[in-house]
Amino acid sequence: MTVVRQDAWTPDDDLILAEVTLRHIREGGTQLEAFEEVGEKLGRTAAACGFRWNSCVRKKYEAAIQIAKAQRKQRKQAQRNRPSSRALPTSYDESAMTSSTDHHEPIMSDVSIPVYSELEEELSFDAVIRFLKNQKNLSKRIKQMEKELEEKEEELVQLRQENNQMNKQLNHALTDYQVVNEDYRTLIQIMDRARKMALLTDDEDLDAKPKFKMDANGNLERVD
Repeated sequence: MTVVRQDAWTPDDDLILAEVTLRHIREGGTQLEAFEEVGEKLGRTAAACGFRWNSCVRKKYEAAIQIAKAQRKQRKQAQRNRPSSRALPTSYDESAMTSSTDHHEPIMSDVSIPVYSELEEELSFDAVIRFLKNQKNLSKRIKQMEKELEEKEEELVQLRQENNQMNKQLNHALTDYQVVNEDYRTLIQIMDRARKMALLTDDEDLDAKPKFKMDANGNLERVD
C-alpha cells in the first residue's frame, strides 16, 4: 500500500509536477494522466497534485504552457500531413508513362511535404528545459532573499531594542544632570551666604575694638 504524503511541497516537487504536466500537454495527453503520474512518483494523490498545479504552480509556467500547446498543435498537424504508406506500382503502362512524360506530371503528386520541423521541436523543447531550470534557480534565489529578509528584520528589531535602551539611559543621564545642576546651584548659594556672613562678622569685630587718641600732653586716651 502506497503511503500518501501529507508534508509540504518542495521546489523539487513543484518542478517534477511542472515537467510531467508540460510533457503531457505537449504530447496530447490529459492533465489527469499527468497528475496520476506525478502522484505515483511523489507518493501523493492525483487530487493533491491537481490542486497544487492549479493553485500555485500553473501561474509560474504560463509561458511554458503556451509553448507546449504550440508543440502539440504542430505535432497533430505533422501527423495529418504525414505521407501515406501506399506502395508504389512496380510496373507502369507505356501509355501512362508516355502520358505522364508528355504532360510533365510528377509521379508522386499526392505526396505532401510535412510542415512540422523536427529541429523546431527540438529547439522549443530546449527552450522549455531552460525555462524550467531558470524557474528552479529563481525559486532558490527567492528562498535565499526571503532568508536574508528575515535576518534583516531580526537585525532591525535588535537595533530598535538597543535604541530604546540607549534612549532610556540618555533620559536617566539628563535627569541626573538636572539634579546635580540644582545641587550645585544650591551649594553656590550657601557658599555665597556664608561668605557674606563672614564679611559682616569681620566688620563687627573691627567696630568692637577700642580706639585711642593722643592728647596735648602726649598721653593716649580711649575713645568710646
